[in-house]
Amino acid sequence: MIKGVNSAPTKASLSLKKVSPKKASAKGALNLEKQQTEVPELTNPNSHITVLLNEAVLALSIKADGVYVDGTFGRGGHSKKILDQLGTKGRLIAFDRDLKAIESSKEITDPRFSIVHSHFAGMQAKLNAMGVLKVDGILLDLGISSPQIDDASRGFSFRYDAPLDMRMDQSSGKTAADFLAETTEQHLGEVVKNYGEERFAKQIARAIITERNDGRAITTTGQLAKVVAGAVTRFEPGQNPATRTFQALRIFVNQELEELSLAMQQCLALLAPHGRLVVISFHSLEDRIVKQFIRDQVNRDDLPANFPVRAADLPQPKLQVVGKTIKPSAKEVKANPRSRSAVLRVAERTNVA
Repeated sequence: MIKGVNSAPTKASLSLKKVSPKKASAKGALNLEKQQTEVPELTNPNSHITVLLNEAVLALSIKADGVYVDGTFGRGGHSKKILDQLGTKGRLIAFDRDLKAIESSKEITDPRFSIVHSHFAGMQAKLNAMGVLKVDGILLDLGISSPQIDDASRGFSFRYDAPLDMRMDQSSGKTAADFLAETTEQHLGEVVKNYGEERFAKQIARAIITERNDGRAITTTGQLAKVVAGAVTRFEPGQNPATRTFQALRIFVNQELEELSLAMQQCLALLAPHGRLVVISFHSLEDRIVKQFIRDQVNRDDLPANFPVRAADLPQPKLQVVGKTIKPSAKEVKANPRSRSAVLRVAERTNVA
């Protein structure tokens, strides 16, 4: 769910800081799961370390003159590593909807690099408009990054009392506060249950709507965390009772799962034969979508059992799984606790049209 470093405090305390608003595949496939990132010890608690950096870029199997897509630029960790392995004719196109990520990308002056301000669900249209119809690899690093969650003014964290925004693209769309101001109790309950996998979703929704109807609109992270804490009677030891609700609202506001589903089909269409799809997920909802999509493209025989058809006429797989799922090493998790839930999956495009 969360990418980066410096694990957030997990006690259920509501003491908040005030801030001002602002398989293996093809021949010769590498045994990816044995490749572990060397993670430096943190000296700056606000430093950002890219999760599974070496593993993800290795999985792309970079061709010197290839065209690659980094669907989630963030602070450019993966992009810079990809550029290091590209030749002079190679090309990297990054996407991000966060304006601060776009600003951060300006430090890369490499002519082989370009960035697009867009969520990755728009990548096919954006790339086609640039004359790019096929690519040799796509990397998606899902979820939220440390710079986003550690910036109190973004409203992603219950550690601070700040405006309840939660938009990854602050230039458009409604904030979490906007949603809470207009949603129904039933809809809110469904959002918290489905996106947060929260068993107290009904109670939380009721408490939030009651607070709103009593004239106390929930507009800050502190207010939301306090109301949720009062509605959750039991929670995992060491976890803030508002954790799942904050996750649910963030995913809903940014339509993360819907956009991931749309992007997966676009990745399939964009990948050239033997092109690689590499996805890092941070929670079960994301990983389920990625795993099922890859499985559906690998196992495309959905005809009834004993259906009279020749084997040669059966639907052929469009993707082939590369290696096993990869998770961060113990060393990486120790240095970067927020990497502990990361799961990396790799698939390769076949020649099937």
